[in-house]
Parts: sequence; structure tokens; C-alpha cells
Amino acid sequence: MNTVTAEVVSVALLFGVLAFAVAGPRKLPEAVAAVPAAGLLIGLGAVSPGEAWQQTRELLPVVAFLAAVLVLAELCAADGLFEAAGDLVARLCGGRPGRLLAGVFAVAALTTAVLSLDATVVLLTPVVFATTARVGARARPHVYASAHLANTASLLLPVSNLTNLLALSASGLSFLRFAALMALPWLVAVAVEYGVFRRWFAADLAAGGHPPRGGGRRPLPLFTTVVLCLTLAGFGATSLLGAEPVWAALGGAVVLAVRALSRGRRTAPGGAPARKRAPVPAPDAGPGAAGPGAPGPEAADREAAAPYGAPGSGTAGAEAPEPEAAGPGAPGRGAAAPGSGASVTLLGLVRSASPLFCLFVLALGVVVKAVVDNGLGDGIGAVLPGGASLWALLAVAAVAAVLANVINNLPAILALLPVVGPAGPGPVLAALIGVNLGPNLTYVGSLATLLWRRILHEHGAEPTLGHFTRLGLVTVPATLVTATVALWGALAVIGK
Repeated sequence: MNTVTAEVVSVALLFGVLAFAVAGPRKLPEAVAAVPAAGLLIGLGAVSPGEAWQQTRELLPVVAFLAAVLVLAELCAADGLFEAAGDLVARLCGGRPGRLLAGVFAVAALTTAVLSLDATVVLLTPVVFATTARVGARARPHVYASAHLANTASLLLPVSNLTNLLALSASGLSFLRFAALMALPWLVAVAVEYGVFRRWFAADLAAGGHPPRGGGRRPLPLFTTVVLCLTLAGFGATSLLGAEPVWAALGGAVVLAVRALSRGRRTAPGGAPARKRAPVPAPDAGPGAAGPGAPGPEAADREAAAPYGAPGSGTAGAEAPEPEAAGPGAPGRGAAAPGSGASVTLLGLVRSASPLFCLFVLALGVVVKAVVDNGLGDGIGAVLPGGASLWALLAVAAVAAVLANVINNLPAILALLPVVGPAGPGPVLAALIGVNLGPNLTYVGSLATLLWRRILHEHGAEPTLGHFTRLGLVTVPATLVTATVALWGALAVIGK
């Protein structure tokens, strides 16, 4: 097979795999499409068996780390960590939506940074629904914050996003140095998002609320919190010792798993405690929207101008349901429907590691390898400037953001790393900024955003595409530029 034909076939199969992941026919796992596609490309000679195996070997430690963190996040949810955080935010905000938004930003940013963006989307979003209902606030600003912060706040640590783990391997940086270089871009991006949200959702935030109603105080699970903090410290320790951070994540997951199994805690298989199900107000509706069957101001939302219901009108104290399942498009999909009250089991923990999604990532790496080696790599190399000047970093970030919205951020970073990797940590981290922040522009930019939309859709609360895109047109350029400038400053001060 000649190079042109190999590239055409590889690109066609890549888009086919991504389309399957987005559509999720019959809720089949993404690996159903990715594994045969990878096998076909090997059989056709678009990528050799040796190259495919080498790509898989390079991805294996990354995928193992991802699986351990997913289990850790599920066990944190099982012990009520996210519900306790939501309860604390509700009480501290005192019924003021502006304070509630700040609290949601803080919790979502920390959750994403420490437990990954998937934990924010799958486990925190339902808590945000319940918290806004308890204080009579309009849900839309806070639910949108969970989606945007899942992407924006994933810049800080290698564990925050699968794209970060891939970039860490290519950059040659240690865990601690990666975090040091990305700390300022992370802070700047989150701050810019918050400023935009305060202005964009000013009408919703001005609608007011009331002190939290319904439900007793939920104490912070001390043991789980301590284990989580020790695990985070372990990430730094393994970096200093030259060991793989997967051992720290695995250690934290094992400790919590042994405790949960021994206690026989009643949880949903997806990790969240079994909870009373109730209608969820749509994110584009006010608290008066009592559930999927209630009339909602969808038409008004398309113009993003009209109010969305009077606060305190009937959902105070209502519990938002957990997602039925994580759905196609992201990890954490091995769980059965929440609310079933199944106890924590060894099989459930294995499922929470999302082995089929891990297999999808490995197969996707082979497909992208074929695409890059047969032409895309040369094309990207011709477009991107060399060096690590401010303008070069901005160009890399912009190209990465565009590519993420065309082919999704996971294939985008896999395609970019062979090109920007030899240029050093600066361009690698700039590409990471692009593929992490760019997906806030469109649904297809990241698997986490697709999952967020699917979770809301399953409960009759799907946001409007126009409003999501208009908000992204404001936040993405602003965060992309400021975060890249912050990275350039961090590189100048800290060094490569």
C-alpha cells in the first residue's frame, strides 16, 4: 500500500472510530470500533506490527495510571466525598448564587486537578444539580461550570487528564516539574473562566436564592480525605524517586478498596452512593422547572437573554439523580444504573477501572500512529513554527485547539506529540493547553464534554448547542492566550 492510500484509509478509519465514540450506538464500548480498525491498519500495512507494539508499550503505563485514578475517584464518591463538598458549598454560600458559583468553581477545579476531569463530569455534576436545588439557585451557570472546569482545570497535574499523562511521557518532565510549570497557566485559565462566567450569567446569578433546605449536614469523610491527600503527596514522592506515579495511585486505590470491601458499603456500582431519585431541573432552566416534564424556556435560552424561572419555587431540597451510566465517550462506563443499591464488590471495582475504555485508548493510539506516520505528521510539522518563543507557543496552542475540535483532543495530542516533542517541554505544554482548553468551544472537542452532554440528555436536561458555542467563543480565545502567556512566563522563570 502506497503512502497516499495508507493515509486516506487511516484518516477514514480514525473518523469512523470517533464517529462511533460520539454516537455510541446501542451503548456499545468504543473499543468495538477501535480494535478492529487498528487490526485492519496493521493487516493492510499502514502501520507495521512492530510499530503498533511499540506504540502500545509506550501507552501502557499511561493507561494503567488512568485506570488506577478512575478507581480512586469512584471510591471517593462511594464514601460521600463529593456530596460532603456540595453540602459545604451550599452552607457557605448562604443562598447567594454568586458565592455558590465561586464554590462550584473551587470544588470543580480541585476535583479535576486531583481526580481527573472524568470525576468532575460523572460524579460532581449530579451533586451540582442537587446543591443548586437546595439553595433555590438557577442551575445553568453552575452546571456549565462543571463542564468548562472539567477541561480548563485539567492543566495542573499529569493525573488531571489523559492528555496530560501522554504529554508527560513525551516532555521528559518529572511530575513535580510538570506541576510547577503548569500551576500559573492553571490559575490564570480558571480565573479568566470565572470572570467570564460572572458576566455571561449575570442575570441568572442576580435571581437570588435562599439558605439550603432539605437534607442533613453531610460530614467530610476524614479517612478518605486523608488517603487522597497522601496519594497526592505520593505522586510527588514517586517523581523525586524516579518511580512511576501509577504506584501512588494504585496504593491509594487499594487502601480505599480494602476498607470499602470490608465495610460492605452500599453504593451504586458506578461509585456514587445510592440516592433517592427525583426530577432534575435543566441547566438552562430556573429552579421552577420541576423535572423533564415541566415546561422550560428553551426558546429563551437560544437567545441567552431571558430569565429562567423564579428561585425557590419548588425544587429546594430535591435530590438530583446520578447519571444512569457514564455513557459512550469517557471512562467510568462499566457501572450499572445508579440508585440500584448494589454493594461494593471486586467485580464492580474492576468495572470502575473501565478496562474497555483503556483498550480503546491503546487501539486508538495505533490508529493515530498510522495517520501521523503516513502524512499528518509532516503536515503539522510544516504548519508549526520552531522554537519556544511566545509567538511559537501561541501558534502551537492555537493549532492544537483547532485540531482538538476537528478530531477530538485525545487523537489530537497523539498526533501532535511526535512533532512537538523533539522541540522540548515548552511546545509540548503549549500543545497541551490547546487540546485541553480548546474543547470548551464544541461538544466534540473532548470525550468529557460529550459525556457531560449525554448525562444531561438522559435526564431531559440537554443544553442548547448555540448557547454552549457562544460561551465557548468568549472563553476559549481568552483562556488560550492568557494561559499560554503564563506558560511562557513560567518557562522563563523556572526553566525548561
